[in-house]
This record gives sequence, structure tokens and C-alpha cells, in this order.
Amino acid sequence: MILIVFKYLTPRGFRGLTFYPFVFLADKDDKLNTIFINHEKIHIRQQLELLVLPFYVMYFTEYLFRLIQYKDNKKAYFNISFEREAYANEKDLNYLKSRSFWRFCVYLKAFKK
Repeated sequence: MILIVFKYLTPRGFRGLTFYPFVFLADKDDKLNTIFINHEKIHIRQQLELLVLPFYVMYFTEYLFRLIQYKDNKKAYFNISFEREAYANEKDLNYLKSRSFWRFCVYLKAFKK
């Protein structure tokens, strides 16, 4: 994982953007935020499992589905299975050591209303 502070590559309202093997950060202070970095490491693992490009195809497709489902950008984003997994486990700094392959699939099943 390569951390790069470059706020112009980070979408407005987001603190970071992960594109294997890079994590683009809007704020240099986030380099020291272990919970935030763990969240991004979870995305790195997801991208590796799906060979990067299919990850983004699935991510964008699920986002569109959630947007139709919830009719709210923020709610759609937080209900993407990849984000749900990352947010649910970002505080567990040992999560990636025991995480099973394609674990994000578990988060496809349970929808937040």
C-alpha cells in the first residue's frame, strides 16, 4: 500500500480513495489514523481478490442499485457491500489476519433500511 496525499484526486466529501496499490488522501494527518488506514487496507484486500478492475465494476454497479433502492446518495454509498465490510471492521486492527476470502459477500445479504 502506497499512501499519497493529493486532495485533488479525492472526491469532494471523502477522506480517501483507494486504487490498488495506492491510497490517495485528502489530508496528510490521515496517514497517522490507524482506523482510517485499516479501512483502506480492507479495500486493498477486496480489490486484490477481484483483480482490481472487476472490483470497480461491481462497486459502481452496486452503488447504482443502492441509489435506485434508497434514492439517497449517502445511504447508497454506506450500503455498498464493500463499504459495509470496511466500516464494520475498520476498528479491528487484526481483522485482515482472520478475514476469509470474498468476505464482502456476507454484506450483500443483509440490507440496511
